[in-house]
Amino acid sequence: MDKEELKLTSAEIGTLWGEYVNGTAVDIVNKYMLSIIEDEKIKEIFEDAIEISGNQKQQIKWFIENEEFPVPVGFSESDLNRGTKRLFSDIFCLHYLHIMTLNGLIGHTISLSSSVRKDLRHFYESASNDAMSMYQRTTDLLLEKGHFQRDPYFYPEKKPEFVSGQQFINGFLGDKRPLAATEIIALSLNIKKKIMEKSLSIGFSQVAKSKEIRKFLESTQNASNQQIQSLSKILKGDNLPVPMSWESEVTSSQDSPFSDKLMLYHMGFLLQSAQSYHGAGLASAMRVDLVTTFEKIILKNIMITKEWFNLMTKNNWLEQPPLAPNRKDIAKDK
Repeated sequence: MDKEELKLTSAEIGTLWGEYVNGTAVDIVNKYMLSIIEDEKIKEIFEDAIEISGNQKQQIKWFIENEEFPVPVGFSESDLNRGTKRLFSDIFCLHYLHIMTLNGLIGHTISLSSSVRKDLRHFYESASNDAMSMYQRTTDLLLEKGHFQRDPYFYPEKKPEFVSGQQFINGFLGDKRPLAATEIIALSLNIKKKIMEKSLSIGFSQVAKSKEIRKFLESTQNASNQQIQSLSKILKGDNLPVPMSWESEVTSSQDSPFSDKLMLYHMGFLLQSAQSYHGAGLASAMRVDLVTTFEKIILKNIMITKEWFNLMTKNNWLEQPPLAPNRKDIAKDK
């Protein structure tokens, strides 16, 4: 069947819609960061990231319009206040692009797995390739500048071992076994995500105009900090290093470069995307204390996301994705 005869499925429309809205939010932050970055190598990467994002935005817009769905409003230059004081350091901007690229890579892969139409599969394959290239470049530059935080090292066993008895899963009483390599990577990655979440909460709370939104961002910052401490405590229990914080890379500026709508939406995006990392951490956990810690984090984030949803809807800022036809309402109209 020719690709023009295949209409986009609900899953394909849903992923396109999500990629468009999230992409426009991150793009505005990238444009602000480009305007304040002084390091030429970092600036060059941001210029390329913005160009790639713009091309993807136009392609997604074409897919949506071709199916006669309304193009999402998303975020635009109206959400960016140019000429404001510096809020983040150059290194923080590079860390931000690195983490957001990782989120994008995962998002493109999920979207690809939900796509059937050939032209759409090719689009997501191309988007994934761009994200992989950008991930390589941000990693290399962070390494070059001495700011890439590698995961903990430990000495390997001499031969393969097999689990024996319940001691392997004990985590509260008695002696705990050392952390497994699969658990360490989940802990380290979740801490890095939380550090980004906390740092943005600090910056955004300094500049948000609404007292209500500032209060929410401060509570998000406190929750992130508590979760960082909980996960770090587990690593420290095995005398393993924890990732460094980035709070010092946020300036004391109170001059807002973004609309309150964009900052609040961005925090919700980070909270929701982080849940997949928490879920992966929970799935990899084979010690009871790890399972309990990840469960508490997931539950707390659900509660914070509910508060975020209420704030977004109260301000009429939460754009509605395409809905399935309401057959009962259609029948009533006859």
